[in-house]
Amino acid sequence: MATGRLGVGETLEALNAAVGPGSPVWFKETNARHLRVRDFLAPRSALQARFRDGQVPECVFSAVTCLQGPGVAPVLRCAPTPAGLSLQLQRPAVFERVLGALASYATPAKPASPGPRVVLHCPALRCNPSTLRLSQLRAVLVADHLTRTLRAHGVCVCSVPSVRDPHMATFLQKLRVDWPTTSKSTSAETLRTCVLAELNSASKEETLPPGVLGRLCLKELVEQRHAAGYDPSIDNCLVTEDLLSVLSELQEAVRHWPEGGSPGLDGDPDSGVDGCVVVHVVSCEEAFQQQKLDLLWQKLDDQAPPKQKHLVCGPVKVAGVPGTLLTAPEYYELRYTQVCKASALKHGGDLAQDPAWTENFDVLSVATIKFEMLSTAPQSRLLLADSAISTKGTKSGTFVMYNCARLATLFEGYKHGMQQGLYPAFPLVSSLDFSLLHDEGEWLLLFNSVLPFPDLLSQTVSLASTPGLHITVRTEMVCKFLVQLSMDFSSYYNRVHILGVSTQQKGVWGTWGHRIKTGKQEDEPGSFSFRNLGHTSLVRCLPAYSF
Repeated sequence: MATGRLGVGETLEALNAAVGPGSPVWFKETNARHLRVRDFLAPRSALQARFRDGQVPECVFSAVTCLQGPGVAPVLRCAPTPAGLSLQLQRPAVFERVLGALASYATPAKPASPGPRVVLHCPALRCNPSTLRLSQLRAVLVADHLTRTLRAHGVCVCSVPSVRDPHMATFLQKLRVDWPTTSKSTSAETLRTCVLAELNSASKEETLPPGVLGRLCLKELVEQRHAAGYDPSIDNCLVTEDLLSVLSELQEAVRHWPEGGSPGLDGDPDSGVDGCVVVHVVSCEEAFQQQKLDLLWQKLDDQAPPKQKHLVCGPVKVAGVPGTLLTAPEYYELRYTQVCKASALKHGGDLAQDPAWTENFDVLSVATIKFEMLSTAPQSRLLLADSAISTKGTKSGTFVMYNCARLATLFEGYKHGMQQGLYPAFPLVSSLDFSLLHDEGEWLLLFNSVLPFPDLLSQTVSLASTPGLHITVRTEMVCKFLVQLSMDFSSYYNRVHILGVSTQQKGVWGTWGHRIKTGKQEDEPGSFSFRNLGHTSLVRCLPAYSF
């Protein structure tokens, strides 16, 4: 059997190369109706633009049909249709290749050589959590998401600041945000000396507010870096001890990488400041001040990293709630209360008082908040609903977590049944006959969810190729992916009993030689047919894609 991870991007690249030089003409199908007959399409209009009278040369048909290469999915047939060139893959072979190497599809491909180190700075984490604004909460969740995504790509990330406030650390734990903590503070004495030297050379005397060491002019730096995207209205900066403390911590992170934080960097020519990118993830209210901090760092420290990027998160408003009246902890409590009420309506009773349900409500509340905050592009304005949460919707984190719970129950049911001798041990994937999988929901899950997931992760963030001061990330792509995956799985789960018996299996003999009965539910023991094994192999990979 061929080895190596199959990729949508690699397959499309090979298909377009087979057609010849020019603009890409092939695209991947995602619509369930179209996937019944094809997996990729080269539209007739694109072919007419490429070939005279739209007549595709025979050599192109031959090249496409015999397509091979690293990451290229095996082709079954390619035929002209009214819509264009229609291509279908060898689906049983694709099932076997993908499900035989699930781990490789849960993460993006690691780069051939290590990329730049990333210092990810989120100023909002220096705030008191009781005063944390919703726009700052959004920046925190985006920073956490960005950290996880970069590390999944094999990028070494150092998160700054280390949280010193125990109340903030507790709030982050509640949000399932993994961020470093510390009880120490860094010394800013060297930077303080630089500031005083700059102030003495300026030899200007003025009355300054309490706690301000002096005023430094940044205008010249702004003019030099105007093309990068710095705000041209920046003139000067009031330097305080707190500001120097922030710079000192950033300086420490860049110059003295945390132990174990960047394996293999010893002797690496990119291990210095030139091989480091600093990403400031800020709310829109903090953006102007962060640009000043960036420029001040460059003015005071000739070893400041030349690559500094700013990810500015748009404003957050709650429908029906004026201005900034709702803080982040209050927003969490609002969603927690709504989750409890929705669950009480669904299951009955006051479940919020039941300790067995407490953690479930915490998880559902956090999933709801993360989906709300991340399902809109971070740079855009976000309007949150203040209405009650419904467990029946299909566009929320609650719906995704509900389907994760279904999967967990499914796997636990299989494990328990296997221990009781009701189900056989799971066989090698290579021993399964995937040609038995004919339900369109099975191919939907594999082709639209499992197979393109590594490419999706690679598209959500790119630091190296982004010119200018500002960067964007595509958190909404992951949310849309999870919602669609949950919808496809929910539809499939409701139609096919994976461990029990589907309506299509009525009258079929099971693995154990017992006649399969109909009407069983997933939590009931039952025969485990060969087709069931294929189903279970397919869904084993799905939990890897949840938050």
